[in-house]
Amino acid sequence: MTKLQIGVLLGAMVLLGVLYFGFDRKPQEIRAAEKTRSLEVESTNISVLLKDAKENLKVEDSNTILVLEQQLATQEDSTDTSILKELSGAWYRIGEYAISGYYAQQVAEKEDTEQAWSIAGTSYAICVQRSETEKVKEYCTNRAANAFENATSIAPDNSQHKVNLSLVYVENPPAENPMKGIQMLLDLNRNNPNDVLVLLTLAKQGMRTGQFEKASERLQKVLSIQSDNIDANCLLAQIYEQLGQLSAAQPYIEKCKVLSSSW
Repeated sequence: MTKLQIGVLLGAMVLLGVLYFGFDRKPQEIRAAEKTRSLEVESTNISVLLKDAKENLKVEDSNTILVLEQQLATQEDSTDTSILKELSGAWYRIGEYAISGYYAQQVAEKEDTEQAWSIAGTSYAICVQRSETEKVKEYCTNRAANAFENATSIAPDNSQHKVNLSLVYVENPPAENPMKGIQMLLDLNRNNPNDVLVLLTLAKQGMRTGQFEKASERLQKVLSIQSDNIDANCLLAQIYEQLGQLSAAQPYIEKCKVLSSSW
């Protein structure tokens, strides 16, 4: 996989939440009540996920998890999140992203920081992308939304959490509103037309659906704001190559190579 492909893939995951634009941080008890309402009809639960995952663990992974669970059970400091973080990381490396997200969520509930909620949301968002079963995908969708919403409530001016939330719905849209994720991105763009992250995300979605002209316009807008933006230059090179416009692609190909070499 080339650096360009890796960059595009990582950009699509930026990594990676139900979003209310411009709201103030909510009191913890209100957020907790909203979380309860949004999760009370979950398609599965952590007990089922753990049981199913443990049945297929390698011996070395099973031993690692068992030791960490025993440490967590005997931990005296209820505010210490170090073991929860280790458990989240262990399950992530195993490829059980729903369980990794669950433990990351436990960390976020204790620390209640923007970063912690963003990590939890990203773990669940990866689960949404990679899950092979609908019930697990739905479980992760609801929890990713909750996590990115909480991150947004703490840092309402950080568009990354809003973009991540919208991408969750792009990946797994509600049956009653299949365009929800895209509409959220368009709303973000209308509210802040110079937000580079939003423009790049819309451009990538446009490329996925073959809307190359609109994607190109958005990428050109990015370059008018940040001329050395690596994603915009590399993606424009891809667009013009796919359209067979090699002379138009060439300057972006060269700029992409230069920027990629210093990445």
